[in-house]
Amino acid sequence: MPVPTYDKFIEPLLRFLATQHDGVLARVTHEQAADNLGLSEVDKQELLPSGTQLIYKNRAGWAHDRLKRAGLSSSPRRGYWKITPEGVDFIKTHSAPFSPELAEELAMGYIGVKLKASIPGTPVDVYLTPPVLVQGSPVVSPDDRLGLALEELRQSAETELLELLSRVSPAYFETIVLDLLHRMGYGASRADLQRVGGSGDGGIDGVISLDRLGLEKVYVQAKRWQSNVGRPELQAFYGALAGQKAKKGVFITTSGFTAQALDFAKSVEGIVLIDGTRLAGLMIECELGVTARVVKVPKIDGDYFDEEVA
Repeated sequence: MPVPTYDKFIEPLLRFLATQHDGVLARVTHEQAADNLGLSEVDKQELLPSGTQLIYKNRAGWAHDRLKRAGLSSSPRRGYWKITPEGVDFIKTHSAPFSPELAEELAMGYIGVKLKASIPGTPVDVYLTPPVLVQGSPVVSPDDRLGLALEELRQSAETELLELLSRVSPAYFETIVLDLLHRMGYGASRADLQRVGGSGDGGIDGVISLDRLGLEKVYVQAKRWQSNVGRPELQAFYGALAGQKAKKGVFITTSGFTAQALDFAKSVEGIVLIDGTRLAGLMIECELGVTARVVKVPKIDGDYFDEEVA
C-alpha cells in the first residue's frame, strides 16, 4: 500500500505518545505509527523522490511538527518526543477515533504558529506569523504552494537549529559563532578569528582581526542562554569593549533581548545584536551545519519557440 499522507500519522502518533508519559525516542514512535497504519516492510523502504529519507519517517516527522505547533507534543531533546499536559488532556477528551474534520484541523490549522526552540527547564514559546494561504485553496498557484512549502521547511530547519544550539557546550557554541562570522566574510582566514572565552575573559568570547596586521578588530560575545539577555549584560559587554579600546562588538545569543537591552544598544555606537532567530537564519544562508538540496523546477523557455526570434 502507498505510504499515507502525513495527516494520517497524527492520530496514531499522538495516541502512542500518550502511553509514554516520560517521552520516547522518535525512531520508536516512527515504527509504532507505521505499524498502526499497517505499513509493510516493503512500504517502509520507500524513499522520497530526492532519495534522502524514508517516506514514512518524513511524514511521521511532519505529523509531529503539527502536534508541536498545536501544543500537544514537544521535543525535550534531539530525537526524543514527549506528549505535553495539553496533549494528555486532548486524548482524554477525544477517546473516539479522530473525525476527518479534526484530523484536518490538526494538520492544517496551526501552520501559522511558529515554534521557538524548546529548551529544558523553560516553557515553549509560540508566536503567530502572518496568516498563510490555505494549501487547498483554489487561489493558490503551484508557485505559491512551492513558496509556502519552502518557507515551512526553512522555519522547521530554524527551529531544529536552535534546539541543537541550545544543547552544545558553551565553548563549542563560541566556536560555532566564530565559524559563522568567518562564513559571512569576516577575517581573511579562519585563523583571524580566535576564541578567547573562559574565566577572566572580561566579557569577550572571541576576537576577529579584520586585517592581516590586526589593526582593526571586532570583539564577540556569545551567549547560549535560555532566558533573554538584559541591559546589564550589554552594559558589561560595552564596558569590556571600552577596556580593549574597541569600537566594534557583536553580541550573539540563542535566545533574545529584552526591550531595555535593545534600547541600550541603540543608545551607543558600535554594537550589533543577533538573536536566536537571526542566528539560525544566518546559519541557513551560510550553510553552516546545514546542507541545501537543489530542486529543479521546469519552466518553459518561450523564446525558444518564437520562430521570428529564431
